[in-house]
Amino acid sequence: MKKIILSLALSVACILGVNAQSAGDWYIGTGDIANKAWTNWSVAPTVGYGVTDKLMVGLNVSQADSAADLAFDLHARYFIKGYFVYVETSGLDTENLNYGFGKMFTFHKGVYVDPKIVFNGADKTTNLMLGVGLKF
Repeated sequence: MKKIILSLALSVACILGVNAQSAGDWYIGTGDIANKAWTNWSVAPTVGYGVTDKLMVGLNVSQADSAADLAFDLHARYFIKGYFVYVETSGLDTENLNYGFGKMFTFHKGVYVDPKIVFNGADKTTNLMLGVGLKF
């Protein structure tokens, strides 16, 4: 019984300890680690900057394979009451935007997880994405 109570107390403390985004924060992480087969995993580094307390802009770099060119994707997040709306260009092409919403959870010493649901304008699909990284 003590283990259950301790586990619940720890869970509540982690949830209440989530920090908000603020101007001047830098974000370094991955764009998406969800929905990938083990053999298809690749690292797509993401760098973002908190322009204001509610707006974060960033750049994502990816490469499909060693023969493909690097792809640069710009993205922005607008935070509203702990949640964010998300817009991303796909390869700097503004005709097929990706957009969605999610929530950023910041844990001990700036480690964050950001699950989001994103609609892909090019493929006309909706995807669950999960990013992880550091906020400082």
